[in-house]
Amino acid sequence: MKQLPQIQRLALAAACLALAAGAHAAETSKVAATPLSAAASDPASLQWMVGAPPPADKIIRFDDGSYFNFPQLRWSVSHFRQLMPTVDVARGLKAPVPLPRALRKDIDSLRFTPLGAKDAMTWEQSLGANYTDGIVVLHRGRIVYERYLGVLKESGQHGAMSVTKSVMGTIGAALVAEGKLDPDKKVAEYVPELAKSAFGDATVRQVLDMTTGLKFSEDYADPKAEVWQHAAAGSPLPKPKDYTGPRSYFEYLQTVQHEGRHGEAFGYRTVNSDVLGWIIARVTGQNVNDYLSERVWQKLGAEQDAYMTVDSTGTPFAGGGLNAGLRDLARFGEMLRNDGRYNGQQILPKAAVDDIRRGGDKQLFAKGGYDLLKGWSYRDMWWVTHNDHGAYMARGVYGQRIYVDPKAEMVIVRFASTPTAANAANDPTTTPAFEALGKLLLAKPK
Repeated sequence: MKQLPQIQRLALAAACLALAAGAHAAETSKVAATPLSAAASDPASLQWMVGAPPPADKIIRFDDGSYFNFPQLRWSVSHFRQLMPTVDVARGLKAPVPLPRALRKDIDSLRFTPLGAKDAMTWEQSLGANYTDGIVVLHRGRIVYERYLGVLKESGQHGAMSVTKSVMGTIGAALVAEGKLDPDKKVAEYVPELAKSAFGDATVRQVLDMTTGLKFSEDYADPKAEVWQHAAAGSPLPKPKDYTGPRSYFEYLQTVQHEGRHGEAFGYRTVNSDVLGWIIARVTGQNVNDYLSERVWQKLGAEQDAYMTVDSTGTPFAGGGLNAGLRDLARFGEMLRNDGRYNGQQILPKAAVDDIRRGGDKQLFAKGGYDLLKGWSYRDMWWVTHNDHGAYMARGVYGQRIYVDPKAEMVIVRFASTPTAANAANDPTTTPAFEALGKLLLAKPK
């Protein structure tokens, strides 16, 4: 498609949001060989978009892709709604349910050794190392630690990136547990429009666990990679006059072709999440933002509306478009820790949470080549550690995380804006930090 290079710049947002969330994810932001530190790149100190109007050199725009350059990215992830079209995930009209607080003073000084390192670092040091914008820790449902940095405020929302996939996967698992979605049925039985695509003969389970055989490269260094076609289709910006490709996420999904066989290996591809979003919409009769609102967000007693970015037809980006408040994602994680129950009600079936926790096929996952995640698996769009605490994680590029540790009765949610998209860049200072905190809370629960 000759038009792709012309619109790569315009489609940069959709492409970045669709980035693979693992060791193979490419860098898409423009980063110097030695990027600015967290302190030097602090978006509040740099005063992006301050003024009426801001100075020319402080303006961040959607249409030129500048908002996904580093360090501008550090402002953008907390302000997506200012830059692109979105739809609400409404919290409803009832009063929010407060989270009790029992703040601890011993967490910042917690020491751990990053993967592959000899020297230990403290939890507080890890916040800067991971360009943290906000982090909250729940223990037994109480806030024991909470920090906001950069331009993220308590009342603000932040891009969750591919954490969105895990939220969608949770909804999918719930529909399966309720018998409303048959995991063994072919995708085409729910979405006939996909019958001639590679998804048509894949099962719902293969989509949920990303074991589909697809011709879809997420190599952002390759201008011919399919991810650029996906991004071009999903961009809400006007297309060039000579553009002849698909004009929405759903239109693009119908063009994806086979490569390899379904069910043979784990392969992390954002388009699986888009297909799941389409399936959920067909099964429930609602777009995923409205269903997530009614099924979960309103029942959590959330503090804020969340929102999702959309394509030019208003279709929410199920692969990475969720933006939410820090504490509200913590409520979501706490609901999972409590077997789908929260705010005095069973919001999701326990069987759905059990299915996530069990994890997927480790052998199929190993074929994905995630060197830092040996022994892990992938199930219902969650990354399952299979460690001795039974922890599982939602992961999004630039450092987004939900980490649920059932044994330690702990939930961690982190928003970040690292200079490198790939999670492999921050896993060494993330996973051991979270594991160390789980051990601390288990040993000294208070």
